[in-house]
Amino acid sequence: MKLIGNYTSPYVRKISVIMLEKGITFEFVNESPWHDESHVPQYNPLGKVPALVVRPDEVWYDSSLIAEYLDQLDIAPALLPPDRLASLKVRQIEVLADGVCDAALVIVRNQMLPPEQQSQSEVLRQRNKIQRGLDALEKHAAQGEWLNGERLTLADIATACTIGYLNFRRVVPNWCVERPSLVKLAEKMFQRESFARTVPPSA
Repeated sequence: MKLIGNYTSPYVRKISVIMLEKGITFEFVNESPWHDESHVPQYNPLGKVPALVVRPDEVWYDSSLIAEYLDQLDIAPALLPPDRLASLKVRQIEVLADGVCDAALVIVRNQMLPPEQQSQSEVLRQRNKIQRGLDALEKHAAQGEWLNGERLTLADIATACTIGYLNFRRVVPNWCVERPSLVKLAEKMFQRESFARTVPPSA
């Protein structure tokens, strides 16, 4: 398998962590979707990462879909419960974590624009999304059922990748204030080898 993307993307990191946790051998192809000469559109017509090349005629894209595909390979550890409703609950937390990342990415892209093109109202709107999303994740983590529990789930990996991205881009430096359960989750997850091996580059 080939994983197309780069570790500055929290979605690419999520898939890398899943594959490392499952012991799936893969080739990592470092590609940024933001350059004119990018090869990413060859794998995903939407020009987004990650993309997982299983064989020349089989390519999966969108991190949530790739995560489900990898779990359906029946390689331990299983990251989604076998019960369909329980699986949906885990995936909803994944969607919540990814949504926080989506909002953070909007802020990052806004900051890259020339000052006269930046929108402070848009930044504020996205920051509010992030805060609400983190508050919801904190509640799930405090409950400890599908997030921050005894068993590793897709929700744990997605949420930890989100927190890692917030730390990396310093979008919400105070995300940990009054969110002790998320802090506990982050500390636990960042100690795993899969996360240590996928730390975003410093530059």
